[in-house]
Amino acid sequence: MSAQGVLAGFLAAARAHPDRPAVRADGAELSYAELAARVAEFAGRLGERPGIVGVPAGHDVDTVVALFGVWSAGGTYCPIDPGFPEERRAAMARAVHRGEGDPAAAYVLFTSGSTGEPKPVATGHRAIATTVRSLRDLFGITPDDRVLQFASLNWDTCFEEILPALTGGACLVFDADAHRGSFPRFLRMVARERITVLDLPTAFWHELVGHLHESGEGLPACVRLVVIGGEAAAPGRVAQWAALPTGHARLLNTYGCTETTLITHAVDLHGPLAARPAGPAAPVPIGRALPHVVERLGDGDELLIGGPALADGYLGRPEATAQRFVTVAGERFFRTGDRVSRGGDGVLTHRGRVDHEVKIRGIRVDPAEVEAHLAGHPGVRAALVTGVTVAGRTALAAYVVPRAGTPGAGLPARIAEHLRGRVPAHLVPSHIHVVTELAYTASGKVDRRASKEMLP
Repeated sequence: MSAQGVLAGFLAAARAHPDRPAVRADGAELSYAELAARVAEFAGRLGERPGIVGVPAGHDVDTVVALFGVWSAGGTYCPIDPGFPEERRAAMARAVHRGEGDPAAAYVLFTSGSTGEPKPVATGHRAIATTVRSLRDLFGITPDDRVLQFASLNWDTCFEEILPALTGGACLVFDADAHRGSFPRFLRMVARERITVLDLPTAFWHELVGHLHESGEGLPACVRLVVIGGEAAAPGRVAQWAALPTGHARLLNTYGCTETTLITHAVDLHGPLAARPAGPAAPVPIGRALPHVVERLGDGDELLIGGPALADGYLGRPEATAQRFVTVAGERFFRTGDRVSRGGDGVLTHRGRVDHEVKIRGIRVDPAEVEAHLAGHPGVRAALVTGVTVAGRTALAAYVVPRAGTPGAGLPARIAEHLRGRVPAHLVPSHIHVVTELAYTASGKVDRRASKEMLP
């Protein structure tokens, strides 16, 4: 596999299917030949080896052009959400600048960091090319497929939609009705655009199942594959889905980390390839390792992931890289932080975390990052952030001790405003509580376990 394997795959698809639609955006189509021409033009404007290129990423064809264009020019793609607060975008730029001397990678994405600064994950061309090849096989992508682009263009899930589709000759579909918050409109769009593959955050899929169950609407017959992932699937929702007329579509549950390059594990929960019946009570499995993945269980049954699709590490952060990327028996692994158990059929089931990280809207969040930002508020003396379950969803809750002389009344609103000006929405706690005291360790740090025990 060449260093530019995914780009080469796209260009091969463009040569094989020049007149087929590559992208359809709100009713307008762009053929593979036209998309390839726009990619070449973009690369020409960048010049050779432009380094890390920050791209304002949104739900449109320009983002796809930029992705392939940056690679064509020999650069590293780095999506930046234009909706993020200015301070967050500046922190991302600082993180990238610190790693400018590191080896070239295909793309840089950011995960939550305990210091308050986002951690830039550098992923090489070999890693993404290896994964995309596996995902084309896993999804069964053909030129007849029409894949909805649903995920944020700033998170790696979008690559699961874009890259298998555009290296397999399929059509990638953008449509504003996918994001309007109306399930009837969403389903009409899926039918109208003849979508065959949906890749949905598990939380969104939970709500979709509830809508189908309550409304009596059906899953459009054109859909052959529904991929879910990002957080644990609820057994009750899986059972509801199985009770609906959805048997024509594969329901594929997936697992992976940014540092392990998209999906590493998968299992069919329902549909033509499901090997086990969906139960209403048993925890939903995360699946078996894909062919390119090496797995082993570490201390405390922590899942360790190895193989050719591992990211290079955290750009410019050697200490953080050494903490999470470890060598075991001469082989490099990523410590996922997830505890798992293995069933008799080899399928893994998630059993919790070995640390305090949580998933918010499918995005991994280190509560310590939010705590670091809370500590920057002039009215906060100490803070604890944890995940809580509200209406079946995981949300962030913050408990803050005010500084002496700071009135507690109105403090939660002021803190929320402070955070909204500095961090993305998924890092702003849904609930902020003012408390008189937290527990502390001998070194003066907040004792997380003892503090939780004393909280209301």
